[in-house]
Amino acid sequence: MRHGVSPRAPAVVLGLSLAWACAWGGPSSAASAPIPVVASTNVYGDVVRQIGGGRVDIVSIINDPAQDPHSYEAGTRNQLELSRAKVVVENGGGYDEFVDRMLRSSDNSSAEVINAVQVSGKAPDGAGEFNEHVWYDLPTMGRLADRIAQALGKVSPADGDAFRKNAQIFKDGLARLEARADRIEARHAGTPVAVTEPVPLYLTEACGLVNKTPAAFSEAVEEGDEVAPRVLRQTLELFPRHQVEALVYNAQTSGPQTEKVREAAEDSGIPVVPVTETLPEGKDYTGWMSDNITALDQALER
Repeated sequence: MRHGVSPRAPAVVLGLSLAWACAWGGPSSAASAPIPVVASTNVYGDVVRQIGGGRVDIVSIINDPAQDPHSYEAGTRNQLELSRAKVVVENGGGYDEFVDRMLRSSDNSSAEVINAVQVSGKAPDGAGEFNEHVWYDLPTMGRLADRIAQALGKVSPADGDAFRKNAQIFKDGLARLEARADRIEARHAGTPVAVTEPVPLYLTEACGLVNKTPAAFSEAVEEGDEVAPRVLRQTLELFPRHQVEALVYNAQTSGPQTEKVREAAEDSGIPVVPVTETLPEGKDYTGWMSDNITALDQALER
């Protein structure tokens, strides 16, 4: 993964309101302190929010859509937040290694750490490249919701039923998204597409789309390496030859070479579908994924 110096993204703290506290079990819940939770990105912070409601106090370490998560370096404030957490939600798979490093150096040995890659069952086996962007995999997010509800319920057993109910509501929303992906697959199974990075591949595969990007291109971009001229040329040739019907473009970590790819797609009349790695401002997880699915569907129907 890429590591470098990047500006500190401000933490998002979702406070406990009295109205929520009263709704979560009456006076006993209102008198209880909110559960401190740290999430590595606002994607996971939002899922915790949807499940925990007013009973959680969430810090999302990376929450800026302009931030490159690969190059984030945590600071002392993050260390303090992690030392106080009762539940920590990380992606794993090498994506947010700073969380594990800081947990190891903190005095907090009691926090329950939820690793989304481990929850997914897709953990790398050492054979070939592993796509760690599991938040684009809807079934994984359903399993993660259950795991978060379980962890929060251990900290606050009196609210366990509410956590489980909210997790089910979240999963019902995911089921509707999966049904939409299935409908795209029914119409477009086998359609070739290109990507600038592996970020959206779990979602494009759920829609039945086939990635035709040279592996060496997306791997180099993912690692922050220079793309070999031959590989860049092979990638650019996909578009004027109309070998793909859409480009799914990671707008959050763009650079000169991915910009060339985007321009080649646009010049050839190939639809470009921008995606990000963290939640856009004003969106929750299901709304964000709904927008991504809509954008894919519209691109394929052009």
